[in-house]
Amino acid sequence: MSYLALVFPRWRESRLPLSRDQLFLLLAAFNQLFIAVDIYLAHSISGGIKAAEWIPIIFGLAATAALLLAGLIARRNRPLGTALANLVFIGSLAVGLLGAYFHLNRTVLLENGLFSLEAVSALIWAPPVIGPLFFILISVLGISAAWIESPADSGRLRLTSGRAVQMPYSKTRAYMLIVALFVLATLISSVLDHARFSFDSAWVWLPVAAGLFAFATSVFIGIIEKPTSADLTVHATAMLLLIIVGVIGFVLHAESSLTTSGQVIVERFLRGSPLLAPLLFCNAGLMGLLAMLPPGEG
Repeated sequence: MSYLALVFPRWRESRLPLSRDQLFLLLAAFNQLFIAVDIYLAHSISGGIKAAEWIPIIFGLAATAALLLAGLIARRNRPLGTALANLVFIGSLAVGLLGAYFHLNRTVLLENGLFSLEAVSALIWAPPVIGPLFFILISVLGISAAWIESPADSGRLRLTSGRAVQMPYSKTRAYMLIVALFVLATLISSVLDHARFSFDSAWVWLPVAAGLFAFATSVFIGIIEKPTSADLTVHATAMLLLIIVGVIGFVLHAESSLTTSGQVIVERFLRGSPLLAPLLFCNAGLMGLLAMLPPGEG
């Protein structure tokens, strides 16, 4: 029985057209597109995008198309579709590591050390160090989703040529821990952004509270073997709260970039509060709910 059915008994009779793994792969493709657009907007602030800054943008767009193609191929040839998807996720891992290095290098943290007051200031005001790490998280999520778990919820992944590998956790528990990492990265990114304004609004504490709550529940559900319906209800509540917080943040960020008369000026949206950043909370909340879906391909 799926975790979602324990929270919502009526879900036992429901069937989705796509499996949980397929939905995660589709979400991974959307994440590549989302990050590409977000990076384009962030890098446009300087007035011009440098050659190296086009790498994650072009990769994100290409990865989205390749993953959608892999999904279509997998419907007739699962091994070929899986191979293509894994190539994309390996590329995503490389782009994320490269981006993290460039961002760290620009903060001068690699020269002056990671633990100092100067380092904290650099992390707050320099290019977001957490941003490129989302490429890495997407690769981990995608690779986990690409391989078939057989039997369902056993942690035994079926590879090519009849081979298999036994993982220490079932896919469901692994997904929960990956969700926890997404929540943590989103929370840290939000804290660093809001630290620029010294947390001068009570609203900015809402994502902190919701993020910590969601991170704790995701880790808890991931490390225990048999959560109760009460445990899962708390987790589902935390994920729904993340989505609500993300929507509220999106509205507040959009309003802060409008003029007093409500006019839209593109320059203010580019240089003001990052419009898409709060939607990362919605993204993490959706992942947490998808992880509660039934395991397996059926």
